[in-house]
Amino acid sequence: MDERIERIEQLGIEAYDDIVRVWGNAGLTWRPTGRDSEERLTQEMARDDAAYFGAFVNERLVGVALATYDGRKGWINRVAVEPDYRRTGLARKLLDACELFLKRRGALVIACLIEEWNFPSMDLFVSCGYVFHKDIHYFSKRESPEA
Repeated sequence: MDERIERIEQLGIEAYDDIVRVWGNAGLTWRPTGRDSEERLTQEMARDDAAYFGAFVNERLVGVALATYDGRKGWINRVAVEPDYRRTGLARKLLDACELFLKRRGALVIACLIEEWNFPSMDLFVSCGYVFHKDIHYFSKRESPEA
């Protein structure tokens, strides 16, 4: 009998080491001296238009997602679930938490950016009703490679 106890909750900076562990275990790259530093995450978490959500199984953080609202559009980023917990519905629950957070802030459009190699993430978002827009190209200007 599976005795898993699952929950999704908003994370605080005290979860930083666990967030980084999940990103690493899930194969996400991260920028520890840039936008993913503990200092930057502390700043993000203090804002009311951004939230990190965590998926827990038996009190262990095994999934993470970030929701941000820019005043016009909601964004979901950094969705990561450890390999042993994939295909269990946790990523979908993380998306649900992000969407609820963003809708409560007024987002009428919720979007995400997915790297072209990440087919599992693409499949997840499509299965949750997101539409792929092949006519949109992403451009960025960065202060540094870690930004």
